[in-house]
Amino acid sequence: MTGMANKLAGALNPRIIIRFVYVAAMFLVAMDGTIVNVALLTICKEMGVSPAEAGTVNIGYLVAVAITLPAAGWLGDRFGGKRVLLGAIAVFTAASACCGLASSLEQMVLFRIVQGAAGGLIAPVGMAMLFRAFPPEERAKLSRSLIVPIAVAPAIGPILGGFFVETWSWRWCFYINLPIGIIALLLGWFGLKEEQRQPGQHRRLDAIGLLLSAPGFAMVVYALSQGSIQGWDSPGIIRIGAAGMLLLAVMVIVELRVKAPMLQLRLLGDRLYRTTGLIALCSAAGLLGMLYVFPLMYQDIFGASPLHSGLTTFPEALGLMAASQCLPWSLKRIGSRRVIQAALLGAMLIFGMLSLVQPTTSPWLIRLLLLLGGFTLGHSVGAVQLMAFARIEPPSMGQATMLFQMQNRLGSALGVAMIGSVLAAASPGAATSAGEAADANAASSADAVTATTTAIAALPDGDAYRMALLAAAAFLLLAWTLSLTLRGKDAAAAQLRQPMNAAAKQSA
Repeated sequence: MTGMANKLAGALNPRIIIRFVYVAAMFLVAMDGTIVNVALLTICKEMGVSPAEAGTVNIGYLVAVAITLPAAGWLGDRFGGKRVLLGAIAVFTAASACCGLASSLEQMVLFRIVQGAAGGLIAPVGMAMLFRAFPPEERAKLSRSLIVPIAVAPAIGPILGGFFVETWSWRWCFYINLPIGIIALLLGWFGLKEEQRQPGQHRRLDAIGLLLSAPGFAMVVYALSQGSIQGWDSPGIIRIGAAGMLLLAVMVIVELRVKAPMLQLRLLGDRLYRTTGLIALCSAAGLLGMLYVFPLMYQDIFGASPLHSGLTTFPEALGLMAASQCLPWSLKRIGSRRVIQAALLGAMLIFGMLSLVQPTTSPWLIRLLLLLGGFTLGHSVGAVQLMAFARIEPPSMGQATMLFQMQNRLGSALGVAMIGSVLAAASPGAATSAGEAADANAASSADAVTATTTAIAALPDGDAYRMALLAAAAFLLLAWTLSLTLRGKDAAAAQLRQPMNAAAKQSA
């Protein structure tokens, strides 16, 4: 048996395997949130709990992700990327099975917390392994793989969730993770090689940094995800949000003074990495905000079912997929800086056009706009991600990917929180019950929101939804403004460094 495993390992290309394992693992994490949203109402009824109580299912998941994410970089560097990544996939897959077998809300919340803790490690550790395996000059080709979990998983989640709930059982919303997770584990176990430790990777645990960053980040994410539900003037939200901000402020001071920090905040001193991170944050806020509010509008104003709404928004994922195929050509012909600027401008205009649709608007025109929105924003997301890490050296890759993922998480939570608040402010006295919220939000992206997000009864002319979609476009406007600060020499320096790296590797 061992001999067969060794032959299999020798026949597999580790660079192909890490691409597949990363995509499969991220697909699990990205799909899990949206597919569970659709099932929450059914879970509530079967377990005899209120929708408000069921909100803890996703709250626990989000908070667990926020707690483990700051430690991802250190864990990957300390114990090796292969061990941490495969361990996280194994725990996530096992927790998915336990969620499907859960017989009470308490069990469900516990297993979702375990899922979130594992999910917080997958993205940064897997991305660090991926970017270490591929030098900068080869990363443009990675866009075709990286966009799959970003584009397809969140969009297909509501569709599969609706199918499982209506035809089989809500438990299949969790069981679907098992075959994907098991295949990723087997391929990773036999096909991946443990990374060689880079100089400076083996660092002592910064316990103070972890004790400050993990609860601080979790509190901020909780406050953002629950602020529009409980009200921004709620004493609980104010206390938790303020405490989280205070912890993060103290963490910044501490981390800048210690020799081996948990979070290498000095990476943000690099202008290119800092700027692209902020652009990614604003882009995530705009995209997740649109995916939150548009399905609500489509169901409320157009009278569509959650499943029909999910099918209508799916062309946005197809646009992202098409962008991933065109991105290498676009980067070569136009350049990363111009690609980012043009794509953000186009996506911003398309989001504005989506705010103008009416019940009489052709569904095919709406699908076309969503397709073009995904195509333009997909170009920006891919180019920003590649440019962000162009100057990051291998020893710092784990920390850099972890900080980047933290910014994306904050952007997603911030976008949905702010857009939800705009929706509430534009709909005076229109907040509905949490149960209606869970049903209305069934097709939205739950990576940043919970199923108990307050649903808003739209004004008769849909002004509230239009204002919310314009708020999503405003985040893209901010991202576009930031992109104007990118310099031509940023992309030129990265391109110049690529052949230098290749030559250095050949000489070595």
